[in-house]
Amino acid sequence: CAYPNAGLPNEFGQYDESPEFMAAQIEDFARDGLVNIVGGCCGSTPDHIRAIAQAVKKHPPRAVPDIEPKMRLSGLEPFTLTDEIPFVNVGERTNVTGSAKFRKLITAGDYAAALEIARDQVANGAQILDINMDEGLIDSKQAMVCYLNLIAAEPDIARVPVMIDSSKWEIIEAGLKCVQGKPLVNSISMKEGEEAFLHHAKLVRAYGAAVVVMAFDEEGQADTQARKVEICTRAYRLLTEQAGFPPEDIVFDPNIFAIATGIDEHNNYGVDFIEAARQITATLPHVHISGGVSNLSFSFRGNEPVREAMHAVFLYHAIQAGMDMGIVNAGQLAVYDAIDPELREACEDVVNNRQPKAGGTATERLLELAERFRGTAGKEAQERDLAWRDWPVEQRISHALVNGITEFIDQDTDEARRAAERPLHVIEGPLMAGMNVVGDLFGAGKMFLPQVVKSARVMKQAVAGLLPHMEAEKLANAAKGVDTGERQTAGKILMATVKGDVHDIGKNIVGVVLACNNYEIIDLGVMVPAAKILQTARELNVDIIGLSGLITPSLDEMAHMAAEMEREGFDIPLLIGGATTSRVHTAVKIHPRYIRGQTVYVADASRAVGVVSALLSNETRGGYVDNVRAEYKKVADAHARSEADKQRLPLAKARANAHRIDWSAYAPPKPSFLGLKTFEAWDLAELANYIDWTPFFQTWELKGRYPRILDDEAQGPAARQLFDDAQAMLAKIIAEKWFAPKGVIGFWPANTVGDDIRLFTDDARSQELATFFTLRQQLTKRDGKANVALSDFVAPLDSGKADYLGGFIVTAGIEEAAIAERFERANDDYSSIMVKALADRFAEAFAERLHERVRKDFWAYAPDEDLAPDELIGEPYRGIRPAPGYPAQPDHTEKATLFRLLDGERNAGVSLTESFAMWPGSSVSGIYLSHPESYYFGVAKVERDQVEDYARRKAMPLAEVERWLGPILNYVPAQGLDAAA
Repeated sequence: CAYPNAGLPNEFGQYDESPEFMAAQIEDFARDGLVNIVGGCCGSTPDHIRAIAQAVKKHPPRAVPDIEPKMRLSGLEPFTLTDEIPFVNVGERTNVTGSAKFRKLITAGDYAAALEIARDQVANGAQILDINMDEGLIDSKQAMVCYLNLIAAEPDIARVPVMIDSSKWEIIEAGLKCVQGKPLVNSISMKEGEEAFLHHAKLVRAYGAAVVVMAFDEEGQADTQARKVEICTRAYRLLTEQAGFPPEDIVFDPNIFAIATGIDEHNNYGVDFIEAARQITATLPHVHISGGVSNLSFSFRGNEPVREAMHAVFLYHAIQAGMDMGIVNAGQLAVYDAIDPELREACEDVVNNRQPKAGGTATERLLELAERFRGTAGKEAQERDLAWRDWPVEQRISHALVNGITEFIDQDTDEARRAAERPLHVIEGPLMAGMNVVGDLFGAGKMFLPQVVKSARVMKQAVAGLLPHMEAEKLANAAKGVDTGERQTAGKILMATVKGDVHDIGKNIVGVVLACNNYEIIDLGVMVPAAKILQTARELNVDIIGLSGLITPSLDEMAHMAAEMEREGFDIPLLIGGATTSRVHTAVKIHPRYIRGQTVYVADASRAVGVVSALLSNETRGGYVDNVRAEYKKVADAHARSEADKQRLPLAKARANAHRIDWSAYAPPKPSFLGLKTFEAWDLAELANYIDWTPFFQTWELKGRYPRILDDEAQGPAARQLFDDAQAMLAKIIAEKWFAPKGVIGFWPANTVGDDIRLFTDDARSQELATFFTLRQQLTKRDGKANVALSDFVAPLDSGKADYLGGFIVTAGIEEAAIAERFERANDDYSSIMVKALADRFAEAFAERLHERVRKDFWAYAPDEDLAPDELIGEPYRGIRPAPGYPAQPDHTEKATLFRLLDGERNAGVSLTESFAMWPGSSVSGIYLSHPESYYFGVAKVERDQVEDYARRKAMPLAEVERWLGPILNYVPAQGLDAAA
C-alpha cells in the first residue's frame, strides 16, 4: 500500500507536486509490481487521486507471494526459525523464578542493573528473552510493563524477540500491550478447561503473538510420554481448528522435570520428554518444541559445572528428537564434546536412564562425581566483551570517546600522558583524533546528538585529568623562562541566551557539539545583555557570536544585538538559533541590520559545525557568505510576495466575523471555589505518567513521534539509548525527590466586553478585578470560518450569563538549576542537559495533570471524563489552557496580569524576567477556558488598526505595543526599523 504526500511541504506549509508528477511516480511502483493499494495523503487533491487512478489502472496489482510456513518473530530485528537454525536459545536469567540475582534486583527496583542481565544474555547468544515477574513481593504486572518498556529503549537488547512468561493472564496481557515486534506468550494450557484455553488462545492471536502451550490439562501436568503426546495433540486440534492459530506459531512445552533426584519415578523424565518431542514433531506438522532446561538439573543446584554438563547432554539428544527451542542460561551452555569424558558419561546415564558400566545407579554415580567438579565454575565466567582493552592506548581512547565509556578513560589518558612529551599532546593527539571520529560519524548521520553529548562527557573527564599536569608544567616552565605555547583550537565562539530569556538547553547542546570539534566555547549563560556580550567578545577576541532564545521577545533582542554589532563596527559572524527563530525571520528582521558582518540562521546542532567551519575558513568564507546573502534575499522577497497575496480584514469586519456562540442555550459551569488554591511538592511518580516524550526527543534533535521514533531505522538505536538513560535518571529524580513541583490555580467571575475579558471580584460582578486583552485573527477566511479571539469563548457581559475564567502557574521547581550546575562542575554535560530536559517534561506534565483535575474536580465541567494519560496528548477533552506568548495570544505582557492575579512568585515560586520569560525555566502558565466550543488557534499577522486599538485598550504607548508584537505585525512601524516578518 502506498499513499504518499504530494511532496514535502514548503516553508508556507503548502505542497508543490502536481497531479501529473505524483501519478508518474506512483505508476513506477505499480509497473514494478510493488503495490496492491495506492492513494494520496497530505497535499493530494481529487485531481491527484484521479491522475493516480488513471496511471495505475493499466498495471496488474502486486501478486501476493506464497509464504512458507515458518515461525516469524521479531524484536527490532526479524527472526525466522528456519531449518538452518537447529536450536533457539531462550535466555532464562531475566526470570525472577529462575534467577535469584534478577529477583533481588527487581524486588529492589534496580532496573538499570536488571537491564544488564538481559544485555549479557543477548551478548552470550540468547535469540529470545524469557521475561517472568511472578514474584509475590512485587507488583508483577507493573514490573513486567516497566521492564519491557526499558528493554524497548535498548537497541542491543530489543533487537531480539521477547517471550512474555507468566502464570497469570493479566500479566501476560499487560505485556502484550506494550511489547514491540512479534513476541511469544509463555504460556497457556488446558488446566482450566477448553473454554478458557480457547479464550486465551484467541486473544494471543489477536495480539499477533506466537504461543507456548504447556502439556497441562484438567487432570494435571503430563509426566509420561503418552500423556505429553495426548495433551499436545488435543491442544493442537483446538488451536488450529477452533482458534485459527497457524501451526507454525505453536510451541509445545511437554514439561522438563528434574532427574537424578533419588526418586525412582523421576529417572525416566528425560527419556519421556525426548521421545514425546520426537512423536509430537512427527505427527503435528510445523509445531515447535521448547522447555525450561534448567529444571532438569534442579537437584544439583549450586554445582554449575555439573548442571551445565547435564544440560548439554540433554540438549544433544532432545534437539535430535525435534526440540528446537529451550529456555537456558545463554552464557552457561557447555560444548558437548568439551565436557570431561567421565562427567559426560555420567550425565548420559542419568539423561537416558541407563545403568552405568561400573555398576550402581546413574544417580549415585553422578553424585560421586559432582563433588570433584564442584567449584570449577567461575574460572571461565562470562564477562563483558573487553577485548578492546588490549588495544593500543590511542585506539582505546578513541573507542571510549565514540562509545561514551567513562569507566577507563582516566587510566588510559594517564597512560597516554606518560608516553607523551607533554600533557597537551594527549589532547591534541589521541583525544582530538577520537573526537574527529565522533564528528565524522555525527556528520555522516551514523551518530546522533545524545551519543555525541556522551562523547563530550568522556572528553571533558579526560581533559580534567590532564589539567593538573598541564598547570604543573606551565609553572615549571615559567620558572625556567620557557614558553611552551597554549593549546590550538579551531576557533573561539562566544555563546549566550539573550537578555530576558532563561532557556538554554539548545544553546548548551550546540556548545557541546562545537567543543567536540575543537572549538573553544565561551558560554555566558542566560539573560545576557547585549552590552555584556559585545564587551566580552572584544576582550576575548572571539571569532563568532552565537545567540539563542526561546520566547518571541528574544527575536527583538537578537535584532537589537545585530544593530549594536553594526553600530560598534563588528564584522565577525553572528549565529542565530532557538525555538522561536527561523530562516525567514533571520533573513527579514536580523540580517538587514548587520551589513558589516554576516548573520546566519542555524537550525540545529547538527548543522552548527558545518556553518562555523565554512565561516572561519579563509578558503570558503567568501563564497559561503555570498551564497547566504543571495539565499536570504530570495527568502525575504518570497516572504514579501506571500504576505502581499494574503488578504486581511479591517478590524471591524474581523469582529463582525467573530466565532458566534448561542449563549441563550448555554449555562456556564461554576468552579467549586473562587479565588486561589496552591499545591506543594506534587507527587513526581504521578506526574511521570503524564509526560509527553515526543518533545523530549525533539530537544535532543531526534525528530519523530514517540513511541514510533524508538523503531526508526536510522534514529531508533540512539533514541532507545537516550530513552533508557532518561528512564534511569527519571527513577532517581522520583526516588530521591530531586524536584519539588509547585503550582497555583485561580478562578474568577468573568465576562467579555468586545475583545476584552473582564474579571470581577465576586459573583455580584459590580467591581472589576482585572482585564485580559485579546487579539483577533484578521486574515480573510473562507468557507464560513470565523476570525477568532479568545474572548469569543467567554460569555458577553450583556448576555446575562455568569461565566468564569481560570488561571494557573506551575513549575517543576527551583532545584533544576543547582542540579544541572552540579553535573556541569563534574564535566557531565550529558546529565546536565538531561536533567533540564526532564524538568521541562515534568513542568508540562504538571500542567497537563492539573488541567485534568480542573476539568474533573476543581471546575468539574467534565466530571465523567475518562482518558488515560497518554490519550491527553492529543487534547481530545473539553476546554483549553492557552498561554500568553503563544499563537492564540501572542502578547507576552499579558503574563503580568496573570502573575499579579495568582501572586505567582509567592504561591508558585515563579517570577517574570524583563522579557516576560518565566524563571525557573521549567515552568508553564496560562488561562483556563471551559466552553465546549473553545479551541486552539493562531492569531497570525495583525494590521495597524488592530494594534492601535489594542494599545488604546491596554493604555500602553503604541511604540511599546509594536515592540512586543513585532513578530506578528503586518506593517512597518513608524520608526522604520522593524520590517514585517
